[in-house]
Amino acid sequence: MSKPRKPKGRPVSGWLILDKPVDFGSTEAVSKIKWLFDAQKAGHAGTLDPLASGMLPIALGDATKTVPYVMDGRKIYEFTVTWGEERTTDDLEGEATETSVNRPSEEAIRALLPNYTGVISQTPPQFSAIKIAGERAYDLAREGETVDIPSREVEIFRLTLIGCPDVNSARFEVECGKGTYVRSLARDFGRELGCYGHISSLRRTFVAPFAEEMMVPLAELTALEAIEDKQERLAALDAFLIDTGEALSSLPHIAITEDQAHRLRMGNPILLRGRNAPVAEADAFATCFGKLVAIGEIGEGEFRPRRVFT
Repeated sequence: MSKPRKPKGRPVSGWLILDKPVDFGSTEAVSKIKWLFDAQKAGHAGTLDPLASGMLPIALGDATKTVPYVMDGRKIYEFTVTWGEERTTDDLEGEATETSVNRPSEEAIRALLPNYTGVISQTPPQFSAIKIAGERAYDLAREGETVDIPSREVEIFRLTLIGCPDVNSARFEVECGKGTYVRSLARDFGRELGCYGHISSLRRTFVAPFAEEMMVPLAELTALEAIEDKQERLAALDAFLIDTGEALSSLPHIAITEDQAHRLRMGNPILLRGRNAPVAEADAFATCFGKLVAIGEIGEGEFRPRRVFT
């Protein structure tokens, strides 16, 4: 009987809040970070298109277990819409499918914004990761197919016109919920204004709960490749990591003892005592001396672990 294969890399865990550069894919970015940190496991919380820059939270090791909680968080984007063309990809990468000589006034743009605030119905772009009959929409679109993508509800918490640099473009900031396509906003703005439009620049500045000042430029990380001593290099890289538990800051929290932590790591529930103990929570996390131990649910006076952390 063959021995189980030993995982490659270090069992390092934590979040890196990458400032992804333009023309660098999200999957490519994760691979680069995984290699730089010599990590056993890595994943990201929310794809950024290659033409987009900004916040790409990357989870290493055990932090990958917290990715769904970050995926569900609010996001903030700054983006520019260029008027006059609708494109196949709804951004600069695609070919023009519709053109117009019309240009919207600033007043018309401002009057449009309330229509796109709150819970709205939105159709994702043809070039998107939505699955149609088991295939990605972008794969079908690359083969020349036009697919019928169902519209869905998304939530826009805030939509602001930052300014109009010239008659051909406008800059916006949007705070939105999970599943919102900013490229679809640009497309729909252009159609409603009667001038067509597409994204010409896009930058993500916030993914809850991570703040903009947490972002680390890729160049700052790759510069550390010049350190010849491996241990010294990895120590310098690890200094950029954020504790895994930071991803769960919006959830109810309980502090536990070492004995309780041991029980949770064995997959067993623990009793919660005291008048301040939470009564019922679908999602909560437990820490011991500040270190994340488990994510689980609270009910009937106990905490039941679903995911545990070493």
